[in-house]
Amino acid sequence: MSSTQIIELQSIETSDDFVEHPQSDSIEPVEANNSSSLPPTDRGKDAWLFLFACFMLEALIWGFPSSYGVFQAYYSSHEPFAGSGQIAVVGACAMGIMYMNIIPCFALLKCFPKLRLWATPVGLVVVCISLGLGSLSTKVSHLILTQGVLYAIGGGFAWTPILFMIEEWWVRRRGFAYGVTMAGLGLSGAILPLVLEWLLNNYGFPTTLRVCALSFVALNMPVLFFFKPRIPFSQTSQNRSFDLAFVRSSNFLILQSGNVVSSVGYFLPTIYLPTFARSLGASNLESIVTIVLLNAAAFIGSLCMGAAVDRYDVTACILVSAAGSAFGVFLLWGLCTSLPLLYIFCLVYGAFAGCASSFWSGIMKETKERKRGADMGMIFAFLSAGKGVGNLCSGPLSEVLLRAGTWKAGLAYGSQYGALISFTGVTAVIGGWAFLARRIGWM
Repeated sequence: MSSTQIIELQSIETSDDFVEHPQSDSIEPVEANNSSSLPPTDRGKDAWLFLFACFMLEALIWGFPSSYGVFQAYYSSHEPFAGSGQIAVVGACAMGIMYMNIIPCFALLKCFPKLRLWATPVGLVVVCISLGLGSLSTKVSHLILTQGVLYAIGGGFAWTPILFMIEEWWVRRRGFAYGVTMAGLGLSGAILPLVLEWLLNNYGFPTTLRVCALSFVALNMPVLFFFKPRIPFSQTSQNRSFDLAFVRSSNFLILQSGNVVSSVGYFLPTIYLPTFARSLGASNLESIVTIVLLNAAAFIGSLCMGAAVDRYDVTACILVSAAGSAFGVFLLWGLCTSLPLLYIFCLVYGAFAGCASSFWSGIMKETKERKRGADMGMIFAFLSAGKGVGNLCSGPLSEVLLRAGTWKAGLAYGSQYGALISFTGVTAVIGGWAFLARRIGWM
């Protein structure tokens, strides 16, 4: 072996890809010549094209159900669904089930690694079928099964391979890579509501769902050419075992508890901001702008948080997110009496609360350091499930909070949304308690 090959092999052996592949897969040293020809991590055309593919998959797979509020308003006022009390269940199933679906999907792809190459295209086909079948719905129960449950199954299966591949392509700037990926949801959430509103009002829901199904094919299928693993299967030893000991560690439980609590409150504004805007006299379009602004700010916040978590302690990042969210809720939304101030709240809340998923990479890194046998992807899957629990709880809880009645207070606190506003702010504060836990030595 030449001296050049020895240096290249030593470089590979000291990289994260060799000593600590996120899914316990490692490059075999006997493949030195092939390994040295692998594309570089954290840079280069292939890494950036892969990250662009992740961004697009996130944007459409998660962006569509996050814009369900537009469908909810349409279904509630148009036949054959008008008057049904189950319309909100459709969106809750699509988002909540997909969040929790990541765990079984990750386990399946861990046990059968060759499925990772097929999971995304197959999942996208299921998503298209779900929307196509949804366009034929005549009852809300049909929408729940298609646009809700079936969409969540297909979407979760299509998205999960990102957890395996992103760890191969992005090593030193992993938080940044997750931040860019999560920013896809923010950007699509700023654009899709306006597009969906126009389609629904001009062409109705059957045509809208069919256009969305075709859009998944037209926009996502081309990027799959760049969505591929960096390390060929022939150069990896596939470890199919699971180490779930991390779920019992105090560090993870503290971080996960903050994630669940903050998630319960996070979805409340996204559900009721358009309705609150209308109570201030906003038109239908002006009310939708609240969601557009919130998601646009989340796009910027996700990018910034993704870069920050690579450099700073994750609990400090969580504290910044929690403090900014609480400030927005208590001092902007709670004191809001006009549409301009509400728009400012949407920007602040979106930037600080909408970036929460971007600091998950910091939680994954810290958990992995304490529990070396844990899979990074499985840690993410459990964090995603925690957010899914918050999503599913937020719907029924919001109805209880709205029935709490008006408070003897001024401004927005004195409206029917007073209890909901206060609860959202409190959950934001509690969501940042990991910073305190670290300072008093519990972590």
